[in-house]
Amino acid sequence: MKHLLSWKNWENDEIRELLDFAVYVKGHRTYYNGAMMGRSIAMLFQKTSTRTRVSFEAAMTEMGGHAIYIDWATSNFELTDIAFESKYLSRNVSLILARMKKHADLEKIANGSEVPVVNGCCNLFHPCQSLADMLTIQMDAGKIEGTTLCYVGVHNNVVNSLVEITAALGVNLVLVTPLANPGAVIGEVNERPRSGGTLSWEKDVRHAVRNADYVYTDTWVDMEFFNDPAFAAQKAERIDLMLPYQLNHQLLASTKAKVMHDMPIHPGYEISRELVDDPRSIIFQQAENRLDAQKAVMLRLLDRAA
Repeated sequence: MKHLLSWKNWENDEIRELLDFAVYVKGHRTYYNGAMMGRSIAMLFQKTSTRTRVSFEAAMTEMGGHAIYIDWATSNFELTDIAFESKYLSRNVSLILARMKKHADLEKIANGSEVPVVNGCCNLFHPCQSLADMLTIQMDAGKIEGTTLCYVGVHNNVVNSLVEITAALGVNLVLVTPLANPGAVIGEVNERPRSGGTLSWEKDVRHAVRNADYVYTDTWVDMEFFNDPAFAAQKAERIDLMLPYQLNHQLLASTKAKVMHDMPIHPGYEISRELVDDPRSIIFQQAENRLDAQKAVMLRLLDRAA
């Protein structure tokens, strides 16, 4: 049984095949209308969500399956051993999606589960987002290997998954990350790109974006803290530090790179409002591609891709 907690235990050819399959699913959605008939997915949410919940639930519905939304706060996961609840849950469904605050708790869910578990985002990784990102580049450029993606922003869970998946697919990833979330920098995720030479760091953001095919940013402040008064001082410090790295027309004047953002967007912070709807923006295509990426993941984990 295979899980998708990160890309660590996925071979390069498995990731390449999954991306190719996601491209196929996107072009042949009707072929999979009944592929999940009689199947259910339990969607366990400890963190807020728009795209993850909507894309997985819509994906299951379109494929004839059923999605069960479970709010962590109103479940019994906090009252007992997480693995015990996971073992019970897995005896009722074909898949478990978990969107957790701590990767360690996600691993407990996977350890107890008797069905595949998908990481819908945690503090360390966001593999489903990174697959949709690569699907977006593949569909836009017509190829994936050899393209250059420049990420500008805070080193976070999205970055970790991008490091892993770009290395597997031969995408050059340039990181401009003057700040990192606590505990987010994980040395082991650099092992795959080290052998392929796909990862590099830049301090000069203008130089970094100049030769990029795609420029990507993400929120500077995690979504659960963005409107939290207790985090206001740290938020202000981050904004002050990161404003020179905002994606805007001035920064991107010397490049023809397409613009990406995994959403939710905080306009005026990590990206200017006018750039979101700029002709070079592929942000909403990127968000739409979560749907087909999720379908591919679920079908592959259940070996229903034929």
